[in-house]
Amino acid sequence: MRVGLLTREYPPDVYGGAGVHVEFLARELRARTDLAVHSWGEGRDPGVTRHQAWPALDGAGEALRALSIDLSMAAAAAGSDVVHSHTWYANLAGHLAKLQYGVPHVLTAHSLEPLRPWKAEQLGGGYALSSWAERTAYEAADAVIAVSSGMRADILGCYPAVDPAKVHVVHNGIDPALYRADPATDVLERLGIAQDRPYVLFVGRITRQKGVPHLLRAARELDPAAQLVLCAGAPDTPETEREFRGLVDELRSTREGVFWIPEMLPRHDVIQLLTHARVFACPSVYEPLGIVNLEAMACGTAVVASAVGGIPEVVEDEVTGILVPYDAQDGEGFECGLTRALNRLVAHPDTAAMMGAAGRGRAVREFGWDTVAARTVEVYEGTLTTK
Repeated sequence: MRVGLLTREYPPDVYGGAGVHVEFLARELRARTDLAVHSWGEGRDPGVTRHQAWPALDGAGEALRALSIDLSMAAAAAGSDVVHSHTWYANLAGHLAKLQYGVPHVLTAHSLEPLRPWKAEQLGGGYALSSWAERTAYEAADAVIAVSSGMRADILGCYPAVDPAKVHVVHNGIDPALYRADPATDVLERLGIAQDRPYVLFVGRITRQKGVPHLLRAARELDPAAQLVLCAGAPDTPETEREFRGLVDELRSTREGVFWIPEMLPRHDVIQLLTHARVFACPSVYEPLGIVNLEAMACGTAVVASAVGGIPEVVEDEVTGILVPYDAQDGEGFECGLTRALNRLVAHPDTAAMMGAAGRGRAVREFGWDTVAARTVEVYEGTLTTK
């Protein structure tokens, strides 16, 4: 089966969960299909074609430039038996290839534009274009893969014209051989993180979706014994960066041990930070699944996360971590809940260790990439039999 995989992110240009998903899915699909990857960016790699925006659109909005890349991807997908797109940045490419070549279009839903209205701050009028591209692709797709049951419900709620029979749940995955406890401490030493004090870790982009301002406000009452390590970069807008900086500066004025690492760290470094954290914090206000929670669990670390989207399908409350209810109308209540959960695990290392061990076991048993790839190929085959 000749598969055209269409994506914005692909190594080395990976900045979010969708990119991680595509990286590992592609690795597994190569053993099962004749795979061609089409991604944004530059460089030459076997089986990967990089696409760039048209020079004539230099200075145009990001959405218009994205659509020009979609046209390039669609043209290059000739000869595919099925095309599989990821995120709105590539969804239209899949839709156009379906129309042009008469092949099935499968798309994986990592997030939905209607549920991220703050993207209008980043894209301006481009948010209308991204929303149009996404809706058009979803409503015409031959199959839609949701990364969680919560995500499937969101898809059907946002796009009622989509046939529920075409929406399949295939969870995100984790490579437990790669994401596993790293006993070394060289990264902690380099960053100046004290090894005789516990720390709370956040890894994610500075975006409203990830809810990191809630975590920073919750940390005002964090146990003084704990450090806070923030691997946070790629702000959506200057405004979100200013808010983040202000909250970090405020926190640093009242407590020691607040570390902000704005650059994207190598995977090895992140794994070591995950390993030694007393608890991993995921304060997202919207999260279809939250692959970073799986990464923390695979490293044997307890998770405190918001009970939104697909997170409860990954983090088992009081078993692999603690889920905190989120209400958009009660931010203060959410922050108090985060504080209580974090302080509980900071004060009880045995409980945190027990949850971490349970999380590792769950990640290994239920979220292997080989299973994800096998189920994805089943979706492909289903679309081909109905054509």
